[in-house]
Amino acid sequence: MTELVFLKLGGSLITDKDLPYTPRLDKLTELAQEIKAVLFSDRVAGLQKQAGLNLILGHGSGSFGHTAAKKYGTRNGVHTPEEWAGFAEVRFQAAELNRYVMEALFKAGIPALSFPPSATIISRDGKVASYETATIRKALENNILPVVHGDVAFDEARGGTILSTEDVFGYLARELHPQRILLAGLEAGVWEDFPARTRLVNEISSKSYEEMRKGIGKSVSADVTGGMASKVEEMLNLAQQVDGLTAQIFSAEAAGNLTKALEGKAVGTLIQK
Repeated sequence: MTELVFLKLGGSLITDKDLPYTPRLDKLTELAQEIKAVLFSDRVAGLQKQAGLNLILGHGSGSFGHTAAKKYGTRNGVHTPEEWAGFAEVRFQAAELNRYVMEALFKAGIPALSFPPSATIISRDGKVASYETATIRKALENNILPVVHGDVAFDEARGGTILSTEDVFGYLARELHPQRILLAGLEAGVWEDFPARTRLVNEISSKSYEEMRKGIGKSVSADVTGGMASKVEEMLNLAQQVDGLTAQIFSAEAAGNLTKALEGKAVGTLIQK
């Protein structure tokens, strides 16, 4: 039986979030190689897809999209000519980072296609309302790695807005029913006492979440789509809606951690129903 996994490479992991428009190219190269090693095996005639695992890759916007988005307040709505110009700028910057991600995958020899949400999603008050997913399904059927990312979207209530990778994953999870969602960032997982970072939470369920909620902090750098607390809550909600779904929040800063997570090993914080 083939397992479907969603993997997000966080913006803080693949960019320097404190330096606008700065990708971490060496890190992207390293992560692409780890993805390749788990997904594919080398053969004389080229790469052969490993049996048992399908992957949809997503990535955040980091110091690209978030910088422009914060300047124009794009997440809250787009109405004026200046705000629409900002909407286009946020899209441009999100696409720039996506190009770096796709280049790293291409150089690693991974067959991948980018599916920008701005071209296929209509949202309603900040939530995905309609999403054409047929091409993503076709990519999976043909062993091509689909890549999505945080992006702008036309919104029926706000005019325009920004959708996070988690927003995109949320809709796709309800449609495609993955077994796991992996959120790779810089933080080792969810801290019970953020920002002191002395007590890492190994596992979170809906029942245990309220007890530790006060200790889960916001992202240290600018993040217009929410910090750690919102990510935990989104994953808990999804675990309630999608049978058998678990999520993992972990650091992929150390080489090999991404491989461990893709292989189903315990790293970071496990979130489940």
